[in-house]
Amino acid sequence: MVPSLTRTIFASSWLLFTIARADAAPSRPNIIFILTDDQDNHMGSLDYMPSLQKHLIHQGTTFERHYCSTAICCPSRVTLWTGQLAHNTNVTNVNPPWGGYPKFVQNGYNDHHLALWLQQSGYNTYYVGKLFNSHTIHNYDSPPVSGYTQSNFFLDPFTYQYYNVSTTRNGAPPTNPVGKYSTDIVAESAQEFLQHALQDETSPFFITLAPIAPHALVGEGSVGAFDPPQVAQRHQGLFPEYKIPRTPNFNPDSPSGVDWVSKLPKLDDEVVDYNDEYQRLRLRSLQAVDEIIEAVVARLDQARALENTFIFYTSDNGYHIGQHRLHPGKTCGFETDINVPLIVRGPGVPTQRITRVPSSHTDLAPTILQIAGVEIDDKKFDGSPIDIYGTATAARSEHVAVEFWGYGLAESIFGRKNGPPVYPNNTYKGLRIEAEEYGFYYSVWCSNERELYDMKARRIHLVDTTVIINGDNWPLGKVVDRLDALMMVLKSCKQQTCIQPWKSLHPSANVQSLSDALSAVYDEFYREQLKVSFTSCESGYILESEGPQAFHAYEDVKHYSPDDEIYDPLKQQVLVNPNWSLWE
Repeated sequence: MVPSLTRTIFASSWLLFTIARADAAPSRPNIIFILTDDQDNHMGSLDYMPSLQKHLIHQGTTFERHYCSTAICCPSRVTLWTGQLAHNTNVTNVNPPWGGYPKFVQNGYNDHHLALWLQQSGYNTYYVGKLFNSHTIHNYDSPPVSGYTQSNFFLDPFTYQYYNVSTTRNGAPPTNPVGKYSTDIVAESAQEFLQHALQDETSPFFITLAPIAPHALVGEGSVGAFDPPQVAQRHQGLFPEYKIPRTPNFNPDSPSGVDWVSKLPKLDDEVVDYNDEYQRLRLRSLQAVDEIIEAVVARLDQARALENTFIFYTSDNGYHIGQHRLHPGKTCGFETDINVPLIVRGPGVPTQRITRVPSSHTDLAPTILQIAGVEIDDKKFDGSPIDIYGTATAARSEHVAVEFWGYGLAESIFGRKNGPPVYPNNTYKGLRIEAEEYGFYYSVWCSNERELYDMKARRIHLVDTTVIINGDNWPLGKVVDRLDALMMVLKSCKQQTCIQPWKSLHPSANVQSLSDALSAVYDEFYREQLKVSFTSCESGYILESEGPQAFHAYEDVKHYSPDDEIYDPLKQQVLVNPNWSLWE
């Protein structure tokens, strides 16, 4: 198979909603959500899935600039199902005390998530596969997951064992179908769910299919703690000539990034060869997922339900192998880790369309509720519905918030051979800006090191003094001042401050983009803002360690005094006379 595309890589408040529950009618669309685990968007994985290409990419819209806000499984999945950033869900890692299913339950989200809202609005809802980390054979029923008509959840500690998975069907005690390939279990449940859903002609359905492919093998059968995924026998040996794209950021001669990333040694030939085979195994593991797409589309078509069904395809986070000298893994703010696939087909969705308008996982819950006809108060989301129809006339915001807490992990036997498997102090705040004429990734680490990547010019700004935006040269410090102020809003934003952060800085709404903010009128305003920083590195969201939280709003004045108003996004109120020396 010859890849059809090439890519260059460089670097709590609850939802309040009103259910529009007229009697459920066939006009309400069905929705199928396919969620892979750790699928890359920058090493060609989509190109090796012919059914995905045929039925989704060619029959729908591809969102090239779709991002996860936290590049690790559980926090990203909670964001998907709640529409809230991890600093608001406070599910910031994969295991307790900072994350996992127990944290999801503890923070009240078992009563506030997408499937439950859809079920309450009249949908039949189904789920098969991995839900969250730390959803185990011991806690699967304490409490049971809410909101599903039928379910077949994979359970830890067997979730990532491709031939030894443990599942609970509809809340029953776990079973362990040893020897059955886990993605084939997803395929079987998909057909069972469709059979049940299609028999009910009065209710629409929402089905989530969540295979673990192409996640690493974890646990029994692995040589180390993490190994490449296991492959169905029928897909063994495929793509023998594949190699990870040798892009400029692949195993570079000079180190990348800051903190622990900047200390990584260059990968030797043995490691590079191992990594190529690692990705081949990931591609092979995705073939069983591709078969699910073929079978689901065929079943819908046979039942004459395809034209009234939306199909979403995405992944919880991205993946890197070899870029920036990194061993296989995620958890970084690089484009490989945060830019994930998103393809949508369905009624009214343009075919063969590619859009580069930025969006994130915070936007998917409100998008799905909108197409399901559920009236929502979207001010309770940290995202807003995506224009899946390509008809929006107003410009969408150009920003995506990124955040992470905890450690980086090398998911490779060589990560253990040549260096520590765990990289501490991987806590950071990030900001991805994407516009037609410019694009940036800016981040501040808990070590208070900063990095800025020009995604259009494909340059790392470490020693540069100017940045080109809209054809003009701008002082680096001037651009960073704006990006840092925007990140100050986003690092603790809620609802509308996440969706329209520039309005928090400019209440008059005369600034709606980085380009607008570069006006010289605002130089002093941005230069004097407090800067994003951390007081310590933590493994979870601990407010006291997150540094300054407040920011100043521009009110068309040239000078500031201690009596000027400071907006506190956490208390969602204006503080007067905070007596900060900054304003003296």
